[in-house]
Amino acid sequence: MKILLLGANGQLGQTFMSEGGLAKRGELVAASRDGQVPSGARGVVGDLADLVGLEAMLDRECPQIIVNAAAYTAVDKAESDEATAMQVNGHAPGLLGQWAARHDALVVHYSTDYVFPGDASIPYPPQASTGPQGAYGRSKLAGEQALRASGAAHLILRTAWVYSTVGHNFLKTMLRLGAEREELSVVADQRGTPTTTTIIVAGSLAAIDAQQASAKASALSGTYHLTASGETTWHGFAEAIFDEAVRVGVLARRPIVHAIGTEQFPTPARRPAYSVLDNTSFTETFGHVLPGWRDGLSETMNTLHAS
Repeated sequence: MKILLLGANGQLGQTFMSEGGLAKRGELVAASRDGQVPSGARGVVGDLADLVGLEAMLDRECPQIIVNAAAYTAVDKAESDEATAMQVNGHAPGLLGQWAARHDALVVHYSTDYVFPGDASIPYPPQASTGPQGAYGRSKLAGEQALRASGAAHLILRTAWVYSTVGHNFLKTMLRLGAEREELSVVADQRGTPTTTTIIVAGSLAAIDAQQASAKASALSGTYHLTASGETTWHGFAEAIFDEAVRVGVLARRPIVHAIGTEQFPTPARRPAYSVLDNTSFTETFGHVLPGWRDGLSETMNTLHAS
């Protein structure tokens, strides 16, 4: 069985590569925009902004499973570059689905909490009404819809507040600022669930295994929420990051973290005030327990300390 991983150089893609789970399940081909990928797999060019080239690559490789870990993730930039965001996040997943439908392949695709309006007070189940508030969310919702409409066997896995030990993310930013400053301010009126890429990879592999073991390829097709368990605010996450960083010795001292409102930290894109996702259906369908967000943070900090 051949497995194609798109976005091999991103946060999620790098975790898939380092964990090695996909390579244990078949012949792994890793794609990036320039064809250069981490060691451990054959690299090919797979640019979601180039649909003609993307389809040609699929025709050459003929994968049985496509794991799409690539995305346009510049949330604020998307407000002034929605066409590119829509090409990568909206049109490309549709093309992947159309190709997969013709070749009986499975598409594993990642979406986001930003497809919701953020006005809820309890966690959003997968079937909740969507209503993205910005260009990034609109592009990701379009990708979901195009993949569903393709008729391909698919797993759409919505996640949120993703971070890891590599790349640009909230945890890395906080550690950098914490080392530079004695005090900083972080938004305290947006709630969500910090989710490590290791949690996403482990959950994805469990879902892929269940889908592959199913008698009918499309039996488990659908949209699921794959996040850590629990919830917090960005301010609460920052506080926990510094507690853990001092505990393991990544930081020598703990900065003071002031809580501020969203209006005190304006950004081009509007962020959801509440974007906690209900992951109950994922756990029940795939029999995979999702750890708490603090457990994921502790594991990530231990890994940073050891590296």
